[in-house]
This record gives sequence, C-alpha cells and structure tokens, in this order.
Amino acid sequence: MKNLLAGINVFLIGMMGSGKTTVGHLLASQLGYGFCDSDVVIEQVVGKTINEIFAESGEEAFRQLESQVVSELSAYTKLIIATGGGVVLKPINWSYLHHGLIVWLDAPVEVLIERLQEDTTRPLLKQADPAQILQRLLEQRRGLYAEADLHIRINASETPEQVVSQIVTQIPTVLRKKGV
Repeated sequence: MKNLLAGINVFLIGMMGSGKTTVGHLLASQLGYGFCDSDVVIEQVVGKTINEIFAESGEEAFRQLESQVVSELSAYTKLIIATGGGVVLKPINWSYLHHGLIVWLDAPVEVLIERLQEDTTRPLLKQADPAQILQRLLEQRRGLYAEADLHIRINASETPEQVVSQIVTQIPTVLRKKGV
C-alpha cells in the first residue's frame, strides 16, 4: 500500500467528531506515514487554543490561519493530515487538498452528538442547541465534503480500526481513477 500511494498525502475531511484525528493516527501508523492535525499545528503556531482564536479574532481569522497551515502541509509528502471540519468552506483550500487524496469521514449527526457531548473545546458548539448546530453545519457542508475522492460512511458501532481498514481497502480503487 505504501508504494501504491507513491508518497502522496492523505487529507481527512469531515465534521468535528467524525474521528479524523483518531483514524488519522492509526492510518499513518499502518501506512508508515507521518501524522498532522491542522488544528494542533495552528494552536502551536499561534500559541493559543482554537477557542481563544475564535473568541479573540473571530472565525474568519481562524479560517485564514487554517488556509495557511493547509497550504504549508500540502507541500510535504507521506503525511496523513486531519483537517478542521470547516476547511472545505474556502475554495482556495481545495487547491491544496487536491495535492493529495481526500477522504471524507461521514458520520451521522447522532454519532457526532454522542462523541461531542462532553467536549468543551469546540467554539461552534458553544450555543444553546449543539445538535441543531451540527445538523445545520452538516447540511451546509455536505455538498462540499462530497467532492472528496473517497467517501467513508461511519456508523456508531464501528471501531477506528474498522474505519482504517475500509480506507485502506478502498484507496486502490480511487488511485486508479486519479491516475496515480
């Protein structure tokens, strides 16, 4: 599989709580790739949490930082990159994502709610009805996520290892279509 990818990066996209970081670590280990979480890189570069960036500078400033980080990460090879859930919102980010293989981890809202109910680090969920916010965000982004090279549907009973297995099994079919 490592040789099949020829060193191209794999970008994991999807909603917050879909498992991009957990799956990304496992996938990187299985493929012998490095792993980066774009949100963690942003926090390290700025020296502030995502919550602090949103609170002090707003979402647009965060999205600018996100674009810069994704641009820089796309210049590397042999990386699994877990992106922020909103990375798909800026058209420029797609030019960076298309440098690699884009995998959409598609978890239903019910699964996202279950996974995120105790999470206080998500600025977009700090409002009264997180379930409604998640549903609205997913509806806004679904068409963009659907532009991914590989669509992995996730259900509540699947383990991260099973999700990785699905990705690894399906990568060869996508690479043939992309001409890699």
